[in-house]
Amino acid sequence: MGREIYLTDGGIETDLIFHRGQDLPHFAAFDLLKTAAGRAALEEYFREYAELARKLGLNLILESPTWRASPDWAAKLGYSEPALIEANFRAIAMLKRLRKDYESPKTRVLVSGCVGPRGDGYQPSNLMSPEEAERYHSFQIGVFATAAVDRIAAITINYVEEAIGIARAAAAVGLPAVIAFTVETDGRLPTGQTIGSAIEAVDRQAPRAPAHYMINCAHPNHFAETLAGEEPWLARIQGLRANASAKSHAELNDSPELDEGDPAEFGRQHGELFAKLKNLRVLGGCCGTDLRHVEAAVRAARAFA
Repeated sequence: MGREIYLTDGGIETDLIFHRGQDLPHFAAFDLLKTAAGRAALEEYFREYAELARKLGLNLILESPTWRASPDWAAKLGYSEPALIEANFRAIAMLKRLRKDYESPKTRVLVSGCVGPRGDGYQPSNLMSPEEAERYHSFQIGVFATAAVDRIAAITINYVEEAIGIARAAAAVGLPAVIAFTVETDGRLPTGQTIGSAIEAVDRQAPRAPAHYMINCAHPNHFAETLAGEEPWLARIQGLRANASAKSHAELNDSPELDEGDPAEFGRQHGELFAKLKNLRVLGGCCGTDLRHVEAAVRAARAFA
């Protein structure tokens, strides 16, 4: 029997900004939840992916738009602690309503609480020990536990100590955790650590190992070669949320325009990775991707499922 594929969304922030005309201070999609128009824009965005999952008969992961909804980033946007708690709850409630509309015998729907890095998504900053990271992320992860999400996913994590702290915070409240590492053009974390070494460190130091790992916010050209071989840690990678552009993080930061890459090539590369990574089953996108890229990726993967 083939693998069950889980479709998830693409690059929510770049899609909202460049395709839907939304203003996202500090790249904070959750800030849209404070207005009716913003909530409608978010719901429209997620419904497009839910409709695609229904059309293709695939499972779906609804990832909350809360990548920036943690204390330090929310403070920059003027959120009080109660307002931040409400925003996280509101994000999950929206996805649970969508799940009622789209879950079926052919489409299992998971609601995932998205956690982002405390610092910059591209460069390791505000470096924390695992203990400090656990304390910081326990706030948002605790809200997600109360909201009864199916899991949490830490997206664009760029150094291992923060990943360990997040895994510990999730374990403390009994939630499965997914850790998505971002890598540079050499396939290594921005700290220079290899993906395999980072995965092994988190598995070793977390009281409950993450459910699985993903790679995100990098183009397949940057990491495909590092995923060759038969090392045990490769089996722990079950998801990809790649960038549309093959540019480096520094180049993307300096670019005033969106680089959407080639959706067809994006799909072909994901088909090749699906054939290589035997446990890969979660496919979505990151910066510059939209529904076209994700559809191309999951259609290519289905040829190997």
